[in-house]
Amino acid sequence: MELTPQTYSQLVKEASPPSPHAKNISMAFFIGGGICVLGQAFIYLYMGLGVPKETASGMASITLVLLAVILTGLNTYDRIAKVAGAGTLVPITGFANSMSAAALDFKSEGFILGLGAKMFIIAGPVIVYGISASILYGFVYWLLGQL
Repeated sequence: MELTPQTYSQLVKEASPPSPHAKNISMAFFIGGGICVLGQAFIYLYMGLGVPKETASGMASITLVLLAVILTGLNTYDRIAKVAGAGTLVPITGFANSMSAAALDFKSEGFILGLGAKMFIIAGPVIVYGISASILYGFVYWLLGQL
């Protein structure tokens, strides 16, 4: 039997259990939205303490990153992600989780070759393409301003 892409696709459809789309979408929406509401609550908290709005926004992001790293270290973030799905991947907490999880996986190799080097396995391409895209967009913006 020759396995063509169409045959393989059919076999996968037959063997895969049906996905509860409505439940997955609603859990991603509510938990992802909850993370965003928590971030907004931190902004209001910091502003209530007298911090300017722009600084409070940055502090809220840092707080969410810190919470995500702590929850990843306690192996709690993964359990939340199993329920929330993409709801935990989209906010900044998903990025923090990906970096800290990779670092934790290789901590036995030491601080430099393990933690330091492997931390950017997942985040590295995001950072590189983000910087590259910002340079390209900045150049286009500058070029359009010259016209």
